[in-house]
Amino acid sequence: MINSGHILWNLGYGIGKIILKLHNYCILREIFFDENKHWEKFVNKYEDRIRPVVIKEINKFNRCGQKEAGFTLFACPVCGEMKIVPHTCKGRFCTSCATGYTQEWSRETSKRMYPVPHRHIMFTVDERLWEIFTRHRELLKDLMDLAVKILLEWLKKRGKVKSGAMVGIHTFGARMNFNPHVHILVTEGGFDGAGKWVVKDFIPYVMLRKRWQAAVMEMLKKKLPEQEVKRYKKLFQKIWDDNPEGFVIYGPPNKKGQGSVEAQVGYIGRYMRRPAMALSRIVDYDGENVTFKYFDKTEQKEKQETITVEEFISRIIRHIPDEQFKTIRYYGIYSRRSKRLADKLMEAYLGRQKRRKNGQRGKQRIGWRNKIEEFTGKDPLECMRCKEIMEYKGKVCLKSGILKVVDAVDDFAKKRLKELAGIDEPSKQKKKETRKEKAA
Repeated sequence: MINSGHILWNLGYGIGKIILKLHNYCILREIFFDENKHWEKFVNKYEDRIRPVVIKEINKFNRCGQKEAGFTLFACPVCGEMKIVPHTCKGRFCTSCATGYTQEWSRETSKRMYPVPHRHIMFTVDERLWEIFTRHRELLKDLMDLAVKILLEWLKKRGKVKSGAMVGIHTFGARMNFNPHVHILVTEGGFDGAGKWVVKDFIPYVMLRKRWQAAVMEMLKKKLPEQEVKRYKKLFQKIWDDNPEGFVIYGPPNKKGQGSVEAQVGYIGRYMRRPAMALSRIVDYDGENVTFKYFDKTEQKEKQETITVEEFISRIIRHIPDEQFKTIRYYGIYSRRSKRLADKLMEAYLGRQKRRKNGQRGKQRIGWRNKIEEFTGKDPLECMRCKEIMEYKGKVCLKSGILKVVDAVDDFAKKRLKELAGIDEPSKQKKKETRKEKAA
């Protein structure tokens, strides 16, 4: 018996009728790309000053969830109805992608961390140094390295233990100003020389603050060009004079019953992996100005600020990380070099020999289908006509700005994918001419 679904699929019924919308209205996209063309004007005005990675990420954001950025095709095996699922950008700037990515990242990272008490500590620098780090972004990794080095070295020398830490660099403040500070999630303890876990929950912030300040100031003198060091000589001395107790380090002990790894990783994930401006904070956009709300920590109250779109764009794009820059890094027993041995020691300490294997099994990704079903209560691949589950047919991806079929279950599916993507099939005559040219 011939399956009617295959007939309809082969005839091409339903092509392009159902395009699954992955994202709803986004005010940030409107600010950048509406009829006012603010992003286009911004690029024309400041093109020589915009980092290439910013152009790349904003373009990805603009295409996110659009068929033109690539898609996956499904078809019903019974009635032949087709469904196009546009690809998301998974970019560092996209607010829509950030939400799902943050949840997935938190889930996976929680499994990587050991189920022992951790302390969340924040290392800050004097606000007069922010501008220097804005212009010398390459020094952000040095900030991360210095902060964790000071902390882990103290635990090793005084606590006689080797600890582990997850370290993140955060660059924005409430008003999207460039405010680099380091977040560290460090184990409250570590392995001693005999491989036993020892709890060490006392951290001497008074002493570490002065060490942290000295390390940062010394690093700037070494890494900045000589001309800049001379220019900032008076500023650096003023910063020393104004901070006799050192730069602020904040990390209060966990309250009883708090401090679980899952909760702390979830908090850091929401804080570290999200874009500089949550959509919920944008109060108004009138075509020329943007009004957003923020919490003023000094006055302990919510405020609003209205700025031009140009200023808004300028502030928000500066927080897009450089290409290949890792905003989250792992040190100590969490580092790649030490993790395998640390896993074995931790298994022995916890008395759970199968923890590693179980953890690996738990790292399965939760895909878009599961997320939508979890949110709506409906399977997005259920055919609207006959309620059967649609089958995968292939996908089209954007490669170097050109749509290409990267996978197809068969030749016919490949043909359909090309039709949907608007990919021209070279004529037989053109193919022959091309072969002759190559042969010649």
